[in-house]
Amino acid sequence: MAGRTRAREVALQALFQEDLNPRDSRDQVMPLLEGRMKDPVLRDFAVSLVLGVLRNRDELDALIAAKAENWSVSRMAVTDRNVLRLGAFEMRYTDTPDRVAVDEAVELAKRFGSASSSQFVNGILDKLIEKNE
Repeated sequence: MAGRTRAREVALQALFQEDLNPRDSRDQVMPLLEGRMKDPVLRDFAVSLVLGVLRNRDELDALIAAKAENWSVSRMAVTDRNVLRLGAFEMRYTDTPDRVAVDEAVELAKRFGSASSSQFVNGILDKLIEKNE
């Protein structure tokens, strides 16, 4: 597994934890990332993803909600919603090419989501690309 892909995976796990336990887990984010990411460059990348998503969560949720017809972000599966937040953050705030961000998010959805998660994530993030172009 490529290093940045692994960093995204660990970032997703931290975001999942934060989503389920918002009062308790922010203090646990750094130990989680440090424990799972030994390479300091990759760990810094994962930290930037997690903190960026948390800092911009309301905006990201609004973007996702605008493209997710008949779905509110709060009704989405926890994994799907955090994969979408991560992908949308990369597309909007980093130099990761949009298609790479979508592909990485789809792979995370395949690995951690339900049987239909990858199609769901792909459909919404593709709509965000159309907005960015």
